[in-house]
Amino acid sequence: MIVSATRRADLPAHYAAWFLERARAGWCAVPNPFNARQVSRVSLAARDVEAVVFWTRDPRPMIPHLAELDRLGLPSVFQFTLLEYPASIHPGMLPLAERIEAFRRLAGEIGPDRVLWRYDPILLCASAGPDYHLRMFEALCRKLEGCTRRVTVSLMEPYRKARRRLAAAGVDMLAPDEDALGAMFNDMAAMARAVGMEPASCADEAGLDELGFVPGACIDAALIKRLFGVDATTGKDASQRPACRCAPSRDIGMYDACQAGCAYCYATRDFALARRNRAAHDPASPSMLGRWEPEEDRPRLPGI
Repeated sequence: MIVSATRRADLPAHYAAWFLERARAGWCAVPNPFNARQVSRVSLAARDVEAVVFWTRDPRPMIPHLAELDRLGLPSVFQFTLLEYPASIHPGMLPLAERIEAFRRLAGEIGPDRVLWRYDPILLCASAGPDYHLRMFEALCRKLEGCTRRVTVSLMEPYRKARRRLAAAGVDMLAPDEDALGAMFNDMAAMARAVGMEPASCADEAGLDELGFVPGACIDAALIKRLFGVDATTGKDASQRPACRCAPSRDIGMYDACQAGCAYCYATRDFALARRNRAAHDPASPSMLGRWEPEEDRPRLPGI
Protein backbone atom coordinates (compact mmCIF):
# COMPACT_ATOMS: atom_id res chain seq x y z
CA MET A 1 0.00 0.00 0.00
CA ILE A 2 1.16 3.52 -0.84
CA VAL A 3 0.04 6.11 1.72
CA SER A 4 -0.95 9.57 0.45
CA ALA A 5 -0.37 12.21 3.13
CA THR A 6 -2.36 13.99 1.86
CA ARG A 7 -4.16 15.52 -1.11
CA ARG A 8 -6.66 17.02 1.35
CA ALA A 9 -4.37 19.27 3.43
CA ASP A 10 -0.76 20.31 3.93
CA LEU A 11 0.05 17.62 6.46
CA PRO A 12 3.80 18.36 6.79
CA ALA A 13 3.07 22.03 7.50
CA HIS A 14 0.17 21.67 9.94
CA TYR A 15 -0.09 18.06 11.16
CA ALA A 16 3.48 16.75 11.34
CA ALA A 17 3.26 16.01 15.09
CA TRP A 18 0.04 14.04 14.57
CA PHE A 19 1.56 11.99 11.76
CA LEU A 20 4.60 11.14 13.88
CA GLU A 21 2.36 9.95 16.72
CA ARG A 22 0.37 7.77 14.33
CA ALA A 23 3.51 6.41 12.66
CA ARG A 24 4.81 5.36 16.09
CA ALA A 25 1.44 3.76 16.86
CA GLY A 26 1.46 1.97 13.51
CA TRP A 27 -2.00 3.03 12.35
CA CYS A 28 -4.44 5.93 11.98
CA ALA A 29 -8.20 6.39 11.64
CA VAL A 30 -9.72 7.90 8.48
CA PRO A 31 -13.45 8.64 8.24
CA ASN A 32 -15.09 8.27 4.86
CA PRO A 33 -15.45 11.86 3.58
CA PHE A 34 -18.89 11.01 2.20
CA ASN A 35 -20.13 8.97 5.18
CA ALA A 36 -18.36 9.83 8.43
CA ARG A 37 -19.92 6.83 10.20
CA GLN A 38 -17.61 4.63 8.17
CA VAL A 39 -14.18 4.90 9.78
CA SER A 40 -11.23 2.91 8.45
CA ARG A 41 -8.22 1.74 10.39
CA VAL A 42 -5.27 2.40 8.04
CA SER A 43 -2.02 0.63 8.82
CA LEU A 44 1.17 2.70 9.02
CA ALA A 45 3.27 -0.34 9.91
CA ALA A 46 6.38 -0.86 7.83
CA ARG A 47 5.21 -4.31 6.70
CA ASP A 48 2.12 -2.77 5.09
CA VAL A 49 3.46 0.51 3.65
CA GLU A 50 5.50 0.61 0.45
CA ALA A 51 6.06 4.37 0.71
CA VAL A 52 4.50 7.59 1.98
CA VAL A 53 3.86 10.42 -0.47
CA PHE A 54 3.71 13.78 1.27
CA TRP A 55 2.05 16.80 -0.38
CA THR A 56 3.25 20.16 0.90
CA ARG A 57 4.12 23.82 0.44
CA ASP A 58 6.04 23.98 3.71
CA PRO A 59 7.83 20.81 4.86
CA ARG A 60 9.83 22.47 7.63
CA PRO A 61 7.95 20.95 10.62
CA MET A 62 8.47 17.46 9.16
CA ILE A 63 12.16 17.77 8.29
CA PRO A 64 13.51 17.07 11.83
CA HIS A 65 11.59 13.78 11.89
CA LEU A 66 12.62 12.31 8.53
CA ALA A 67 15.35 10.14 10.03
CA GLU A 68 12.85 8.67 12.49
CA LEU A 69 10.43 7.85 9.68
CA ASP A 70 13.23 6.02 7.91
CA ARG A 71 13.97 4.07 11.12
CA LEU A 72 10.27 3.17 11.35
CA GLY A 73 10.50 1.74 7.84
CA LEU A 74 8.37 4.42 6.19
CA PRO A 75 10.29 5.66 3.13
CA SER A 76 8.92 8.90 1.71
CA VAL A 77 8.83 11.21 -1.27
CA PHE A 78 7.56 14.78 -1.28
CA GLN A 79 5.34 16.50 -3.80
CA PHE A 80 6.39 20.12 -3.14
CA THR A 81 4.18 22.85 -4.64
CA LEU A 82 6.22 25.96 -5.34
CA LEU A 83 4.95 28.91 -7.36
CA GLU A 84 4.00 32.49 -6.59
CA TYR A 85 0.81 34.54 -6.86
CA PRO A 86 -0.43 37.81 -5.36
CA ALA A 87 -1.33 37.53 -1.66
CA SER A 88 -5.04 37.78 -2.47
CA ILE A 89 -4.82 34.40 -4.23
CA HIS A 90 -2.82 32.46 -1.63
CA PRO A 91 -2.74 34.59 1.53
CA GLY A 92 -1.30 31.93 3.83
CA MET A 93 1.96 31.40 1.97
CA LEU A 94 5.39 32.03 3.41
CA PRO A 95 7.53 34.56 1.54
CA LEU A 96 8.83 32.99 -1.67
CA ALA A 97 12.48 33.14 -0.56
CA GLU A 98 11.64 31.09 2.56
CA ARG A 99 9.82 28.48 0.52
CA ILE A 100 12.74 28.16 -1.87
CA GLU A 101 15.10 27.74 1.07
CA ALA A 102 12.80 25.07 2.55
CA PHE A 103 12.85 23.20 -0.76
CA ARG A 104 16.63 23.32 -0.91
CA ARG A 105 16.92 22.22 2.72
CA LEU A 106 14.60 19.26 2.17
CA ALA A 107 16.53 18.18 -0.91
CA GLY A 108 19.73 18.42 1.09
CA GLU A 109 18.27 16.09 3.72
CA ILE A 110 16.84 13.33 1.52
CA GLY A 111 18.25 13.96 -1.96
CA PRO A 112 16.81 15.50 -5.14
CA ASP A 113 15.19 12.26 -6.37
CA ARG A 114 12.76 12.26 -3.43
CA VAL A 115 11.65 15.89 -3.76
CA LEU A 116 9.34 16.46 -6.73
CA TRP A 117 8.55 20.03 -7.72
CA ARG A 118 4.96 20.97 -8.59
CA TYR A 119 4.45 24.19 -10.54
CA ASP A 120 0.75 23.76 -10.06
CA PRO A 121 -1.93 24.93 -10.44
CA ILE A 122 -1.22 27.35 -13.25
CA LEU A 123 -3.81 30.07 -12.86
CA LEU A 124 -4.19 32.52 -15.74
CA CYS A 125 -5.33 35.96 -14.67
CA ALA A 126 -4.61 39.62 -15.35
CA SER A 127 -1.67 39.63 -12.93
CA ALA A 128 -0.36 36.18 -13.91
CA GLY A 129 -0.61 35.57 -17.63
CA PRO A 130 1.67 33.37 -19.77
CA ASP A 131 4.55 35.87 -19.75
CA TYR A 132 4.43 36.06 -15.94
CA HIS A 133 4.51 32.28 -15.61
CA LEU A 134 7.44 31.98 -18.01
CA ARG A 135 9.47 34.51 -16.01
CA MET A 136 8.57 32.90 -12.68
CA PHE A 137 9.19 29.37 -13.94
CA GLU A 138 12.59 30.28 -15.37
CA ALA A 139 13.64 32.00 -12.14
CA LEU A 140 12.55 29.02 -10.04
CA CYS A 141 14.32 26.57 -12.36
CA ARG A 142 17.56 28.41 -11.68
CA LYS A 143 16.97 28.47 -7.91
CA LEU A 144 16.09 24.76 -7.77
CA GLU A 145 18.74 23.43 -10.14
CA GLY A 146 20.25 20.30 -8.61
CA CYS A 147 17.49 20.07 -5.96
CA THR A 148 15.00 17.99 -7.93
CA ARG A 149 14.86 15.74 -10.97
CA ARG A 150 11.26 16.39 -11.98
CA VAL A 151 8.81 19.25 -12.30
CA THR A 152 5.08 18.66 -12.79
CA VAL A 153 2.71 21.24 -14.23
CA SER A 154 -1.04 21.52 -14.69
CA LEU A 155 -3.63 24.16 -15.37
CA MET A 156 -6.06 25.07 -12.61
CA GLU A 157 -9.25 23.02 -12.61
CA PRO A 158 -12.09 25.60 -12.78
CA TYR A 159 -14.13 24.22 -9.89
CA ARG A 160 -17.15 26.36 -9.06
CA LYS A 161 -16.00 27.22 -5.53
CA ALA A 162 -12.57 28.22 -6.85
CA ARG A 163 -14.10 30.53 -9.45
CA ARG A 164 -16.32 32.04 -6.75
CA ARG A 165 -13.39 32.65 -4.39
CA LEU A 166 -11.22 34.15 -7.11
CA ALA A 167 -14.01 36.50 -8.14
CA ALA A 168 -14.46 37.55 -4.50
CA ALA A 169 -10.71 38.27 -4.32
CA GLY A 170 -11.01 40.55 -7.36
CA VAL A 171 -9.05 38.22 -9.64
CA ASP A 172 -9.81 38.71 -13.34
CA MET A 173 -9.46 35.34 -15.02
CA LEU A 174 -8.05 35.19 -18.53
CA ALA A 175 -9.66 33.12 -21.25
CA PRO A 176 -7.01 30.59 -22.35
CA ASP A 177 -5.40 31.36 -25.71
CA GLU A 178 -4.29 28.07 -27.25
CA ASP A 179 -1.37 29.55 -29.18
CA ALA A 180 -0.05 31.48 -26.17
CA LEU A 181 -0.48 28.46 -23.90
CA GLY A 182 1.25 26.18 -26.38
CA ALA A 183 4.22 28.53 -26.59
CA MET A 184 4.34 28.86 -22.81
CA PHE A 185 4.37 25.12 -22.17
CA ASN A 186 6.87 24.47 -24.94
CA ASP A 187 9.26 27.02 -23.42
CA MET A 188 8.70 25.63 -19.91
CA ALA A 189 9.65 22.13 -21.03
CA ALA A 190 12.86 23.45 -22.58
CA MET A 191 13.72 25.47 -19.46
CA ALA A 192 13.25 22.42 -17.23
CA ARG A 193 15.41 20.17 -19.37
CA ALA A 194 18.14 22.82 -19.49
CA VAL A 195 18.62 22.45 -15.72
CA GLY A 196 18.33 18.67 -15.59
CA MET A 197 14.65 18.34 -14.68
CA GLU A 198 12.17 16.05 -16.39
CA PRO A 199 9.05 18.06 -17.32
CA ALA A 200 5.90 16.08 -16.51
CA SER A 201 2.18 16.78 -16.78
CA CYS A 202 -0.55 16.05 -14.22
CA ALA A 203 -3.82 14.54 -15.45
CA ASP A 204 -3.02 15.89 -18.89
CA GLU A 205 -6.08 16.60 -21.00
CA ALA A 206 -4.43 19.38 -23.02
CA GLY A 207 -1.95 17.32 -25.03
CA LEU A 208 1.19 18.54 -23.26
CA ASP A 209 3.04 15.43 -24.42
CA GLU A 210 3.22 17.14 -27.82
CA LEU A 211 4.91 20.13 -26.17
CA GLY A 212 7.72 18.26 -24.46
CA PHE A 213 6.05 16.99 -21.28
CA VAL A 214 6.08 13.37 -20.14
CA PRO A 215 2.65 12.13 -18.96
CA GLY A 216 3.20 12.12 -15.21
CA ALA A 217 1.92 10.29 -12.16
CA CYS A 218 2.10 12.07 -8.81
CA ILE A 219 1.72 8.73 -6.99
CA ASP A 220 4.39 7.05 -9.10
CA ALA A 221 4.83 3.32 -8.49
CA ALA A 222 7.78 3.09 -10.90
CA LEU A 223 9.64 5.88 -9.08
CA ILE A 224 8.95 4.27 -5.69
CA LYS A 225 10.28 0.94 -6.95
CA ARG A 226 13.41 2.62 -8.31
CA LEU A 227 14.05 4.61 -5.13
CA PHE A 228 13.25 2.00 -2.49
CA GLY A 229 13.46 -1.36 -4.26
CA VAL A 230 9.85 -2.32 -3.49
CA ASP A 231 7.25 -3.62 -5.90
CA ALA A 232 4.79 -0.83 -5.26
CA THR A 233 1.13 -1.15 -6.10
CA THR A 234 0.60 -0.50 -9.81
CA GLY A 235 -2.42 0.27 -11.96
CA LYS A 236 -4.70 3.30 -11.96
CA ASP A 237 -6.33 4.86 -8.92
CA ALA A 238 -10.02 4.58 -9.77
CA SER A 239 -10.94 7.30 -7.28
CA GLN A 240 -9.09 10.00 -9.24
CA ARG A 241 -9.99 11.87 -12.41
CA PRO A 242 -10.11 9.85 -15.66
CA ALA A 243 -6.91 11.47 -16.98
CA CYS A 244 -4.99 10.87 -13.73
CA ARG A 245 -2.20 8.31 -14.04
CA CYS A 246 -1.56 7.87 -10.31
CA ALA A 247 -1.13 4.41 -8.82
CA PRO A 248 -3.65 3.37 -6.15
CA SER A 249 -2.97 4.83 -2.71
CA ARG A 250 -4.67 5.28 0.65
CA ASP A 251 -5.23 8.91 1.58
CA ILE A 252 -5.13 9.51 5.33
CA GLY A 253 -6.20 13.16 5.34
CA MET A 254 -9.50 14.93 5.92
CA TYR A 255 -11.19 17.82 4.16
CA ASP A 256 -11.52 21.27 5.76
CA ALA A 257 -8.20 20.73 7.51
CA CYS A 258 -6.00 23.29 5.72
CA GLN A 259 -6.30 26.96 6.66
CA ALA A 260 -3.76 28.38 4.17
CA GLY A 261 -6.60 30.12 2.32
CA CYS A 262 -5.60 29.45 -1.30
CA ALA A 263 -8.46 30.69 -3.47
CA TYR A 264 -8.06 27.81 -5.93
CA CYS A 265 -8.19 25.09 -3.22
CA TYR A 266 -10.63 22.23 -3.84
CA ALA A 267 -10.11 20.44 -0.49
CA THR A 268 -11.40 23.20 1.81
CA ARG A 269 -15.01 24.33 1.58
CA ASP A 270 -14.84 26.92 4.35
CA PHE A 271 -11.57 28.43 5.57
CA ALA A 272 -13.14 29.69 8.80
CA LEU A 273 -14.20 26.11 9.53
CA ALA A 274 -10.71 24.89 8.65
CA ARG A 275 -9.18 27.33 11.14
CA ARG A 276 -11.58 26.13 13.85
CA ASN A 277 -10.77 22.52 13.01
CA ARG A 278 -7.05 23.19 13.26
CA ALA A 279 -7.44 25.04 16.56
CA ALA A 280 -9.31 22.04 18.00
CA HIS A 281 -6.84 19.51 16.58
CA ASP A 282 -5.43 16.96 19.02
CA PRO A 283 -2.07 15.45 17.94
CA ALA A 284 -2.88 12.41 20.10
CA SER A 285 -6.13 11.65 18.26
CA PRO A 286 -6.32 8.61 15.96
CA SER A 287 -7.74 10.86 13.20
CA MET A 288 -6.40 14.10 11.77
CA LEU A 289 -9.48 16.04 12.89
CA GLY A 290 -11.88 15.25 15.70
CA ARG A 291 -11.55 11.89 17.40
CA TRP A 292 -12.80 9.25 15.03
CA GLU A 293 -12.31 5.64 16.05
CA PRO A 294 -12.38 2.61 13.74
CA GLU A 295 -15.56 0.63 14.28
CA GLU A 296 -13.68 -2.36 15.66
CA ASP A 297 -12.09 -0.15 18.35
CA ARG A 298 -15.30 1.48 19.61
CA PRO A 299 -16.50 0.39 23.04
CA ARG A 300 -19.52 -1.89 22.95
CA LEU A 301 -22.21 -2.54 25.53
CA PRO A 302 -22.20 -6.01 27.11
CA GLY A 303 -23.99 -8.53 24.94
CA ILE A 304 -23.83 -6.42 21.75
